[in-house]
Amino acid sequence: MSQTNLETRPNPNQDSAPSNNSLIEITESTHNIILDLRYATENNIIGRPIVNEYRCLLHPDALALLERSIELAKHQGLRLKILDAYRPGYAQESLWAYCSNPNYITPPEKGSPHTRGIAVDLTLVDASGKELDMGTEFDDLSQNSHHVNASVSQQAAANRYTLLGIMVSAGWDYYPMEWWHYQVFNAQKYPLI
Repeated sequence: MSQTNLETRPNPNQDSAPSNNSLIEITESTHNIILDLRYATENNIIGRPIVNEYRCLLHPDALALLERSIELAKHQGLRLKILDAYRPGYAQESLWAYCSNPNYITPPEKGSPHTRGIAVDLTLVDASGKELDMGTEFDDLSQNSHHVNASVSQQAAANRYTLLGIMVSAGWDYYPMEWWHYQVFNAQKYPLI
């Protein structure tokens, strides 16, 4: 695994932050995952790349949870497909400029769990690499993307609950309005990167 040290800026609201602010790169060759980092491509809600590098980076605390999630998915014959992880501040600003709805995009000045390196957006794929039906696309900024939504099919709801079960069992916190988003608990204790 390659490790990238990124400068961190202090968080004035932080009580006792974790001491290790280094981000670790996760690749398909280092972990049994699929990468589809949407914000480094045109395949996202803005329709253009909003990050400069196609790299998946996570704080060590998030990586430990991700590794548990990978194992839990494997026991069910599934794999994780990562859509977003660490997100630079400039990317958060681009997303906020596109959609300034705090239910779906965190204001840049507040800082997202992604800009702290402790969040991951992901979905599940089967043994052949096909994405499971989750009822909406990644970054569907509507009520259809909420974990509990009666408008999605039974199969999509079951797939969402499978992902939720894997991630919560591995120790992640989840965001009820986005079936794809998981983060380390007590996100505000981690400094913005």
